[in-house]
Amino acid sequence: MTKKASIGVTGLAVMGRNLARNLARHGHTVALHNRSEQRTRELAEQFGSEGDFIPAYSAREFVNALERPRQVVVMVKAGAPTDAVIDEFAELLEPGDVIVDAGNAHFADTRRREAALRERGLHFVGTGVSGGEEGALHGPSIMPGGSKESYESLGPLLEDIAAKVDGTPCCAHIGPDGAGHFVKMVHNGIEYADMQLIAESFDLLRGALGYEPARIAEIFRTWNTGRLDSYLIEITAEVLAHTDAATGKPFVDVVLDQAEQKGTGRWTVQIGLDLGIPITGIAEATFARSLSGHANLRAATKGLGGPSRTPLSGSEAERFADDVEQALYASKVVAYAQGFNQIQAGSAEYGWNVDLGSVASLWRGGCIIRAKFLDDIRAAFEAGPELPTLLTSGDFRKAVEDAQDAWRSVVSTAVRLGIPTPGFSTALAYYDGLRADRLPAALVQGQRDYFGAHTYRRVDGEGSFHTEWATEARAERPA
Repeated sequence: MTKKASIGVTGLAVMGRNLARNLARHGHTVALHNRSEQRTRELAEQFGSEGDFIPAYSAREFVNALERPRQVVVMVKAGAPTDAVIDEFAELLEPGDVIVDAGNAHFADTRRREAALRERGLHFVGTGVSGGEEGALHGPSIMPGGSKESYESLGPLLEDIAAKVDGTPCCAHIGPDGAGHFVKMVHNGIEYADMQLIAESFDLLRGALGYEPARIAEIFRTWNTGRLDSYLIEITAEVLAHTDAATGKPFVDVVLDQAEQKGTGRWTVQIGLDLGIPITGIAEATFARSLSGHANLRAATKGLGGPSRTPLSGSEAERFADDVEQALYASKVVAYAQGFNQIQAGSAEYGWNVDLGSVASLWRGGCIIRAKFLDDIRAAFEAGPELPTLLTSGDFRKAVEDAQDAWRSVVSTAVRLGIPTPGFSTALAYYDGLRADRLPAALVQGQRDYFGAHTYRRVDGEGSFHTEWATEARAERPA
């Protein structure tokens, strides 16, 4: 009897190859397929000692190599290439089989594909995978959507290869259709915000204090031993400590200051607008990358005036570095709070019933935003599943309230010295906006009613009202 594979991977670029190797290393027989036969052959030859692989050189051969229910992991470029691969394999699969899209697909595409394949009796599982190529090989954070039935067969394999924290796999069924890819999208949006806040911290320590990258690296290493303990803080210290071999200069000084993006941050902002969720930290981080990339615009405005910078010194400098740590922590809490609010809103809009505590748990390891305080976030949502925002959770509330004097000092110092801090500033503005007794939105509503008769509501009565602004008496009437 010919041996069958328990799962197959089609699309053997770096991520697909490493996922296949991860599965094989955990004792699963893996069928391999790629549009280029050479890539399939090379993987089997180079890494065949790591486990059982069954190379296949056609779609039909690949499908025939899989045991039922067949489980096909698609790892190709998002968009039309993914649709083409799905269409090709859907013709060869049978009811009950599972197609897994483990790429960075837009969740709306995942919902469309899941509905179409469900009509054919096939399970479609949009799966977020975070951790990059190293995570794919050694244990990523995995966010699968799709039906509960598909997770019964697929889940054990994914949990087996996922990162583990305290023995718990960083993998859980997120919810129906596009839930997995939605949560991965928000993960990436939070990642944008987190990276921007860390970059602003570096810029502040250098611009306000005159510290060199190597010294700032040591500060980040110290921060990484406390409440800011995270993968991103860890690698930031490594990057800042690195010296460019060709020039002998700090590595960060020879890198072009134009950040790129692949689109998931932009998607997060767009969907935040659609859902009416103010994810200002993610938006500012996305726009900061966009601004950095406008080289011609930046060159054209190079001569614009600004304040002089006299670096802080002595005890004032030491205190400022401590203040930046507090501002960074408080701003991170805001960014994560906004991201979880967006997941709440998406879950309500699409009927997914996403468990926020579970999401925080599976982000504790394997993924790019893995951090010590995600365990605190998990505990907060497990204690209060209906928690409106992390900012009202006991420990987080106290930490942010305790940090606010330092936070305000950092933002004001940045403004005084002309150091751009869109992440810190918008996080503080969001915090102040939430806690305000009254917002100037009342005036905005009056303006809207004046020029467009859009109506307004009153604090002392029910219903909508409109004022006849053009009349001398300016009569008010119910709308």
